[in-house]
Amino acid sequence: MRLYIGTAAWALPRDVRDRFPAGASNLERYAGRLNATEINSSFYGPHKRATYERWAASVPADFRFAVKLPKAITHEARLADCDALLTRFAEEAGGLGEKRGPILVQLPRSFAFDAALADRFFTRLAATAGGPVVLEPRHASWFEPQAEALLTAHRIARAAADPAPAPVAGEPGGWTGLTYFRLHGSPQIYRSPYDDAALAAWLGKVRAAVGERWVVFDNTISGAATRNALTFLDLTKT
Repeated sequence: MRLYIGTAAWALPRDVRDRFPAGASNLERYAGRLNATEINSSFYGPHKRATYERWAASVPADFRFAVKLPKAITHEARLADCDALLTRFAEEAGGLGEKRGPILVQLPRSFAFDAALADRFFTRLAATAGGPVVLEPRHASWFEPQAEALLTAHRIARAAADPAPAPVAGEPGGWTGLTYFRLHGSPQIYRSPYDDAALAAWLGKVRAAVGERWVVFDNTISGAATRNALTFLDLTKT
């Protein structure tokens, strides 16, 4: 199976820094052990295309970057009338070239499913940026059959998120060509580490999935994400 393991951003906490090879930058060192990362800074503001090109040049050929769609599109425009923003994002992130992985579309908790709006947006996103897309919705309406059918039709994977904001949100959904696990830390979101038993349970779900698989640890506040990613990587070899 094609499996990508990484963290949101590429921090190297002091307690695990010696588990990474030498390199000219944190990203180079990070990419010496882990084969993927999620660029979350793109959610908060734009990056120059040259920045994406520099990042791509810093990592091996088989390394991949997931890129989070800007909140200007998802939270402010709420997927409507955002063609210019999409065009700018696609041009900038295009600097990653073949090393660009999925685009992550995270929606606010208040954003209910709207079939017509979603259809227009995902059609435009495919035409503008291309490549795989993963959606992390948090409103319960996105987990109903109509939403699942639309995501499948547009070849959009729905992330399996932990903690799960809805009863089925901890399981992957939508298009099965991509399975994306986004682990934020539980019970304390963004902070709590996963113990070995929890990581083994997640590995079981990953192995049961189909298509390309991503496991991204977003419990970064405490530095747990990097430790969990390294342990998870070791577990995959057993």
